[in-house]
Amino acid sequence: MKKKLISVLLSGMMAASMLTGCGNESQEVKQIDDQTTAESANASTEKSESSASEDAIANLIAATTDPVDLTLWCSETESYQKVMAELVENFKAQYPDVEFNITIGAESEANCKDDVLADVESAGDLFVFPDDQLLDLVNAGALQSVEATYTYDPAQTNAAATVEAASVDGKLYAYPMTASNGYFLFYNKNYLSEDDVKSWDSLLAAANEQGKTVGMEVSGAWFMYGFFAGAGLEMKLGDDGKNICNWNATDTKYTGASVAQSISDICKNPAMKNCVNEDAQAFALNGEMIADVNGTWATNAFVEAYGDGYAATKLPTFTVDGEQVQMGSFAGYKFIGVNAYSKNPGWAMLLAEFLTSEESQTKIALATGEGPSNIVAASSEEIANAPALAALSEQSEYADLQRVGDNYWAPAATLGQSLVEGNYTDIQQLLDDAVAGITQ
Repeated sequence: MKKKLISVLLSGMMAASMLTGCGNESQEVKQIDDQTTAESANASTEKSESSASEDAIANLIAATTDPVDLTLWCSETESYQKVMAELVENFKAQYPDVEFNITIGAESEANCKDDVLADVESAGDLFVFPDDQLLDLVNAGALQSVEATYTYDPAQTNAAATVEAASVDGKLYAYPMTASNGYFLFYNKNYLSEDDVKSWDSLLAAANEQGKTVGMEVSGAWFMYGFFAGAGLEMKLGDDGKNICNWNATDTKYTGASVAQSISDICKNPAMKNCVNEDAQAFALNGEMIADVNGTWATNAFVEAYGDGYAATKLPTFTVDGEQVQMGSFAGYKFIGVNAYSKNPGWAMLLAEFLTSEESQTKIALATGEGPSNIVAASSEEIANAPALAALSEQSEYADLQRVGDNYWAPAATLGQSLVEGNYTDIQQLLDDAVAGITQ
């Protein structure tokens, strides 16, 4: 905005000074002078801003006399641990005059908020967490707001949706890192055609014919959401902080009982396996499982398991009351947060910037299969053409940003497990109990 204002003002001044000129030649000279002056102003402003950034880093280095101790918490997966270790070494190499002791801890993203809030002062200086944990972390005063930047402005380099999700009341509280926290269908095209994977009916039929299986963590509240959401039923967080849920509705186009029955029918199919991520990957590697509902974090495992048959697509449709209904899903992002209680906040923020820069996000994406939030990195041909990210993009049309209260997870998981096992006598009562727990 500052650059644009200077450019406009200079252009206006030049125009005023040239009012006495006439003819096309004079006008052309004026326009060239306007452009040159504005470009010079922009270049001068950029140089000034660059110098300010360099000065801020120089001041940080000058103020550092002791070794800088930092702890980074990130996913326990091998791919994350490896790429973060590489990036941390690159960061240290940029500042050879500073002694760093940077420890990388293995922290489940799903549990990050709870582990941070259990003892904020002892938590990591930086930590990777999903976007739905942001508000609780902000309300607890655990996050350092991003009010100062050193090398670039995260609000300008990342997709607007990720910046909005990382902000509260217009203030940025975390550094966007990925824009791929959702789920879709991995499949082996050596066994399944594009038509096979369009619906659960055809998918399971094809798997049965070949003596193979298909996986999904139906008993997982995160995944099961997709069935009810696809059928137009509601589950969201209200303004009062309580969950709003009508999964037991009896007056909607597709009733809650009809959707629940469809889920139960899918789970009764002998080709269907209710399984968690790690088990699905193992089943795929041993050749048993030829398709699985999963996310980008599992990309490397399915690439290895399926080889030249590796493929991915949006979630299948499923049958409700004799009609095909497209599954919905949750969508989300991952951020790096800086602990408000860090003893080295300046260095923690500079490291967070480094780890979420265009170059770093590209390396993280290639190492883990997760899509970057950085606009330039996400548009690169190498990343944009990745099957998993293309599938996620296709599914995004049917995805909702994950915004649910804590009371959602346990009752929804119990509901899912009951539908998987067929452990109920009255499906409407099962739904009524689940909704009562979710909305309490």
